[in-house]
Amino acid sequence: MSIHRMIQLHPQVGDDFNEDLATAARHAMFCALMCTSCADACSAEEMDMRQCIRTCSDCADICGATARVAVRRTGRDVGMLRAQLEACITACDLCAEECARHDHEHCRLCAEMCRECAADCRKALVGD
Repeated sequence: MSIHRMIQLHPQVGDDFNEDLATAARHAMFCALMCTSCADACSAEEMDMRQCIRTCSDCADICGATARVAVRRTGRDVGMLRAQLEACITACDLCAEECARHDHEHCRLCAEMCRECAADCRKALVGD
């Protein structure tokens, strides 16, 4: 299955397919799941991980919303899309920073995914 192909098949996309935006949507979806998983793993750690859990949970919600907004092509709203991509970049930057404070492997993977997602959203902003 490919979200890129699904977007290309939309009747209103035609030649207006934005590869960078499709990639950002895909990675935002993955990032939402990685952040959710990291928050869950943090809740099982012995140390106080409340801030990391909160940050990962917030980032997961924002990434999930970003993925959904990015794949909607009917009645395109560039201002809304731009605001959502910017929110995702901010959330991912903050989450990567928080996760980088911890030595847990799940936090390392989450921080890496957040950095990738933020980079993809930045690329999509240029091409919107």
